[in-house]
Amino acid sequence: MMVRAYRKQDIPAMISIWNEVVEEGIAFPQEELLEKKTGAAFFAEQSFCGVAEKEESGEILGLYILHPNNVGRCGHICNASYAVASASRGLHIGEKLVLDCIGQARRIGFRVLQFNAVVASNIHARHLYERIGFTQLGTIPGGFRMKDGHYEDICPYYITLAGNQAAAKQI
Repeated sequence: MMVRAYRKQDIPAMISIWNEVVEEGIAFPQEELLEKKTGAAFFAEQSFCGVAEKEESGEILGLYILHPNNVGRCGHICNASYAVASASRGLHIGEKLVLDCIGQARRIGFRVLQFNAVVASNIHARHLYERIGFTQLGTIPGGFRMKDGHYEDICPYYITLAGNQAAAKQI
């Protein structure tokens, strides 16, 4: 498996994986599904999109999007989202996506990678982020409305990209 920049021909698979996570309603804040046109525009407007590709078959197993978290004086802080196809979860694809994202964020010139809304019950993602060196900023009570309508806490995380030796060793 390799992580690489997305190509136009990857967009249908990326839309499918993205929509699968949106439909699950337990990790992404989005509620609207991407369609062919909106998906192509959405991925094109990101600072970088990476895909995890199964080298033998060319199958897209997961993806990430990377973009500024804010503008102007906070434009050096980026944000990212990760999606792995449900059939490919548990194979450490998410870790490879996060590590590649950190490298791309540094290459682009971002200084901090911040996650605004990691759902508290998403323990696999939280353990991954903490193992890589992210720091939890606190907890926002009831910050995420789950698909079934109940609210769960969210845990913002960040990692400093400029001069971060722990993350640098991982890449």
